[in-house]
Parts: sequence; C-alpha cells; structure tokens
Amino acid sequence: MKIAIPVAGNQLCLHFGHCERFAMIEVNEEQKTILNVEYVDAPPHQPGLLPPWMKERGVNLVIAGGMGARAIGLFNQLGIQVLVGASPDVPENIVKAYLDGTLKTGQNVCDH
Repeated sequence: MKIAIPVAGNQLCLHFGHCERFAMIEVNEEQKTILNVEYVDAPPHQPGLLPPWMKERGVNLVIAGGMGARAIGLFNQLGIQVLVGASPDVPENIVKAYLDGTLKTGQNVCDH
C-alpha cells in the first residue's frame, strides 16, 4: 500500500492543493511497518491534476488536513481513499498512527 501526505516544512500541510511536496510512503499493512519513504515535488497547482498524478504513482490512500469536495470525489472515482482532518506532524508519525489505528482526524479544514 502507498500513502501520500501533502508536506510543507517537513510536516503535513493543512491545505492539500498548496503543499510543497508529497511524502509517498510505502507500507506493509499486515506487519504495520513503513517500507519506504520518498519525497516528490508537487506539480504546479491545477484543479483536477493531482488525483490522476497520484494514481500514476500507485497511491492508495491520501491523508490530508483539508481538501475540497471536488478533489475528494475525483480521488474516490479513481479508487483512492481520502482521510481529511489530520493534524500537522511529520509524515512518518501520521502513517504509524494510521497503521496502529490511533490516527485522530477532525473536521476538513478546507472550505471549498
């Protein structure tokens, strides 16, 4: 499984579409372990670009602070799960919490 997290300043970026880069983290769900972490620069911001861009990179899950409803719908159409409302932290900590079932998510911080 591959998880993508939008990053700015080495922490989760609260606004998905305006991050500097993405942490692409490969995990073994059964063993609850991180296999690989890669940072990829975000492409220039264009509405609707990121869902297919993530699909091409094998992403199964996006964990974000906030994301617009249209983007969530586009991800879901491509079979990519989205979790919103995560708090800023380093990506590895967020993924470990997700794998352990302890990731706390709140409200979607995006209002569009």
